[in-house]
Amino acid sequence: MSENWEAGRLDSDLEGVGFDTLAVRAGQQRTPEGEHGEAMFLTSSYVFRSAADAAARFAGEVPGNVYSRYTNPTVRAFEQRIAALEGAEQAVATASGMAAILAIVMSLCSAGDHVLVSRSVFGSTISLFEKYLKRFGIEVDYPPLADLDAWQAAFKSNTKLLFVESPSNPLAELVDIAALAEIAHARDALLVVDNCFCTPALQQPLKLGADIVMHSATKFIDGQGRGLGGVVAGRKAQMELVVGFLRTAGPTLSPFNAWMFLKGLETLRVRMQAQSAAALELAQWLETQAGIEHVYYAGLPSHPQHELAKRQQSAFGAVVSFEVAGGKEAAWRFIDATRVISITTNLGDTKSTIAHPATTSHGRLSPQERANAGIRDSLIRVAVGLEDIADLKADLARGLAAI
Repeated sequence: MSENWEAGRLDSDLEGVGFDTLAVRAGQQRTPEGEHGEAMFLTSSYVFRSAADAAARFAGEVPGNVYSRYTNPTVRAFEQRIAALEGAEQAVATASGMAAILAIVMSLCSAGDHVLVSRSVFGSTISLFEKYLKRFGIEVDYPPLADLDAWQAAFKSNTKLLFVESPSNPLAELVDIAALAEIAHARDALLVVDNCFCTPALQQPLKLGADIVMHSATKFIDGQGRGLGGVVAGRKAQMELVVGFLRTAGPTLSPFNAWMFLKGLETLRVRMQAQSAAALELAQWLETQAGIEHVYYAGLPSHPQHELAKRQQSAFGAVVSFEVAGGKEAAWRFIDATRVISITTNLGDTKSTIAHPATTSHGRLSPQERANAGIRDSLIRVAVGLEDIADLKADLARGLAAI
């Protein structure tokens, strides 16, 4: 009988293999049943051999599962696979992408610390810092993402953390990750990169010098819009602090969602390549259409950071944003005229989605905050899925006809 299920065997056999092999096989530890697919451990707690065994596990003196809020074999498999793909020492899964950001700050920062957050981030990220974390004594400033001199100037003696999205949501702005990492490290600060738009299939920020990478696994990692989740990856010493916060506060990932994300990772690269290629073609087409005032996509030579995107990404991602003539009224008419693309704020799905950021994902920001982030009323965001590109063009043509 084959003994492929022996603990550690599969991980040891994967040393030196390629990205796609890791995406399919990393982290899996087969049980004595010999299952080929990843097992789903839907249990809240675990049975101990004795009272002494329970005490030793709770004390961390012996390895083993304790309670599924912070130890679960399915979640651990997902964490190990993400760590392998990002080149991290350890990854920690969370209940959502926002929970991942919260866990990072609560684990690594204290009252009185200063955090620099790019202006060009998801609206809820700004809300988290402004409405909640500031109340607990975290100081926050918002430099423009691409301006390295502005980052330098924004530092204070108590700056602890830099947080960026690159590419950003929804304008596809970038920062030179390697250069910003040097700036952060020269001042003993940590650089955190939200890698949601690229995933490790297109960009690996840790290899560029970032200290921590995070994702909303809800997006491209799942790839089919099925569940919520997040993940943080980096050095073991920092990740153990994140584990400590999650163990106590509890915003952890469910085993079922971890299992879904494991299956999503198996097709990650092929999806990202196909969706990126379709997004590039769509962006090129949009640039030629009357009624389109500007297209935001780093794959276009017209994008001011096109060359940087080519250096630090292997493709340009699946999100295309553009402005239409006529402001919010025209943008809404455009969106309402589509018939194939789903009107929803999620992204990263095999089904293409369309949204009006100013009144949805960034709608809770003040007008000034939206202006600082470049979110205008005329802006529309399309996350490109896997439909026939001709059908997507035809659908956006309906929107253009409506304005």
